[in-house]
Amino acid sequence: MKKLLPLFGCLVLLAGCASISSHKGSTVKLDQLKRIFVEHRLAEENGIDRMIAEELTRLGHEASYGPLTMKPDKVDAILSYEERWGWDFRSYLIELRVELRDLNQPPTKLANARYFRPAITSALTPEQMVRTTLAKLFAAGGPR
Repeated sequence: MKKLLPLFGCLVLLAGCASISSHKGSTVKLDQLKRIFVEHRLAEENGIDRMIAEELTRLGHEASYGPLTMKPDKVDAILSYEERWGWDFRSYLIELRVELRDLNQPPTKLANARYFRPAITSALTPEQMVRTTLAKLFAAGGPR
């Protein structure tokens, strides 16, 4: 039993690990995107679209959000997202995926990023997860 205690301790520590990844096309210059529209997910009620738009504005972009049917005429790209929530005596954001795509028909994916943290022990606020995910997304686009 004493031999299993250190192993159990390691498992507890690893359970709170988070991972973040991003990818962008080789010819994409994300720093040239000035106006970005954040597509509101119909089933989403946590304000993630608003948080993303606010962070994009903080990063120097013109950003707006809403249903795709309300997209302004002059935007350079659309950012869509997926979020996954968990509950462990309170709700918390487990995963956030963002995808930036152009306006061509069919749309082309420019870049994407994913932040995943499976346990409440590594809890970040949704705002912190949005900030970290977008920082990784635009880091994939090179220096700003």
